[in-house]
Amino acid sequence: MSARKIIHLDMDAFYASVELREQPHLKGKPVVVAWEGARSVICAASYEARQFRLHSAMSVATAKRLCPQAVYVPPHFDLYRRISAQIHSIFRRHTDVIEPLSLDEAYLDVTRNFQNIPYASEVAKKIRAEIFAETGLTASAGIAPNKFLAKIASDWRKPNGQFVLPPEKISAFLETLPLGKIPGVGKVTLKKMQAHGMRTAGDLRRFERGELLNLFGRYGYRLYDLARGIDERPVKPDRERLQISTEITLPEDLPLAQTLEHLPHLAEDLWRQMVRKNVEAQGVTLKLKTSDFRIITRSLTYSSALPDSTSLLLAAQTLAARIPPQREDTFRLIGIGVSHLLPENRQPPLWL
Repeated sequence: MSARKIIHLDMDAFYASVELREQPHLKGKPVVVAWEGARSVICAASYEARQFRLHSAMSVATAKRLCPQAVYVPPHFDLYRRISAQIHSIFRRHTDVIEPLSLDEAYLDVTRNFQNIPYASEVAKKIRAEIFAETGLTASAGIAPNKFLAKIASDWRKPNGQFVLPPEKISAFLETLPLGKIPGVGKVTLKKMQAHGMRTAGDLRRFERGELLNLFGRYGYRLYDLARGIDERPVKPDRERLQISTEITLPEDLPLAQTLEHLPHLAEDLWRQMVRKNVEAQGVTLKLKTSDFRIITRSLTYSSALPDSTSLLLAAQTLAARIPPQREDTFRLIGIGVSHLLPENRQPPLWL
């Protein structure tokens, strides 16, 4: 059986690049996509901002200390979703075996592609050129026989580049690959690996399967395969969306009653996402985070789909009523999500 040809396409600093496209006078400046405020976190940072060690999920307060001259732009998620849809329509010109990972990245299996281009690297070049011509944005690509290697490869020539990892070069590539590049290897696991003399995937490869199982539990089986470049997971075009959600971090800790005042606009934003994704939902979850970082959730599942945003808000308020008032509790985050998703109009709106 011939090797699969997998491309991992990853947009370059997607949110920040979109904002720079919309506001070209900011090009060359350290641009941060985030709401300003002591509690806010970075959604994205331009490559100029990354030179100051700014990155997504960093608090804005920390970012301002590291780079006082950074320019802050609020996120425009509706715009990002529209452009993402445009990019995915470009993917579909080449293959229908597409596994979206987020708004700005996806796996594509181009073993068989619509233009019958023999080389996956040429397909990747063509897709990247079309993305740039039609959106003004750049993308990077990794090309390899499986998803694990393609995802690693896409980071190798960033930004606006691509890296091909053919089967005959996999072993040498992995010999020096830092362990931190392997998906699932976080700080704790990496520290444990280093304590056993492991620094690269090549080092990991010198351990037997049983040894890795003893050290890392069931994840040891996965590490054994990845160290050898083995990943049999197919690209799944029918990845099921499990949940859609929206949440906000409050600018200051608030008591429950004031926190719940944010529910109407959260419900409206979530409903717009559902309409855009053409789905209905039977499940609703309310999420709250207290000032001491405890997570409180309440969930409901109905026998049929929510018919409108008012019903979604009512469901969220019903869940809020299940949270006992505790005078000492204040809250720093509130969010709502929907689950048990169905294609829109799959059933009549019988929700009560």
